Amino acid sequence: MDSALTTVLLPLALALVMFGLGLSLTLADFARVGRQPKAVVIALVLQLLVLPAICFGLVIAFDLPPLLAVGLMLLAASPGGTTANLFSHLYRGDVALNISLTAVNSLIAVVTLPVITNLAIAYFEPADSGSLGLQFGKTLQVFAIVLVPVALGMFVRQRATAFADRMDKPVRIASAVVLALVIVGTIIAEREDVVDYLSDVGLPALLFCLASLTLGFLVPRALGVTHKQALASAFEIGVHNGTLAIAIAISVLGSVELAVPAAVYSVIMFPAAAVFGWAITRSTRTGVTEEQPAGA
Repeated sequence: MDSALTTVLLPLALALVMFGLGLSLTLADFARVGRQPKAVVIALVLQLLVLPAICFGLVIAFDLPPLLAVGLMLLAASPGGTTANLFSHLYRGDVALNISLTAVNSLIAVVTLPVITNLAIAYFEPADSGSLGLQFGKTLQVFAIVLVPVALGMFVRQRATAFADRMDKPVRIASAVVLALVIVGTIIAEREDVVDYLSDVGLPALLFCLASLTLGFLVPRALGVTHKQALASAFEIGVHNGTLAIAIAISVLGSVELAVPAAVYSVIMFPAAAVFGWAITRSTRTGVTEEQPAGA
């Protein structure tokens, strides 16, 4: 990719996405975590521990090339994307829980994302692995591109709530356009190898997405979390922040190939999440109907 794109445009695009996230957050979203700790703790354990382990198992099972393996682990370590809130709203999940999880996850990811990525680089040892690690300086870059725009967005919302509400929809649309452009740019940059990449990482990415959505719903339900909260958890865990993963891969770590798994996953997760939400909603309605007494 052109250096201007990787050093200027991509970080600015990510800053827009994270600023938009901040516009939808308030301090009350963090405080709410303490009022519903069970759902939050279950979702975070799945997000931070279980899913990276599942992703690692898929990477090993499919014997992915080292850079693609690290790229998929980077994606697994990324927090939920703002689109999770939209899916949760469409399928009647607990959107407030989504917002709280996104807020907390974005904070925690500043620590966990570099740790998981560095462990993956150390294990798979891709070419030029010595220059790929997220050392302290690069970790500060992650901090800057994740938290600073979010904090600015929250500040704007606190000072001008009406403006933040008006900007919510335009920023969401812009974020979706940004993600689409980032995906297209990544694929164009790797166009000579894109077919091989898709054949290598397409199925693992799909299985990881389906596992994320399914476990994100079934585990909370099995542990007594409400249906709406479990649905919110599923989307928060299954809809990763692909823009963040791609931006870190290209702008911070300097590898377009490392961004390919996140680009592929971002294409897959939208239809997968839509079908998942439809299936869960349909099965829930069917169950309710079957429970109705005859003649009701």
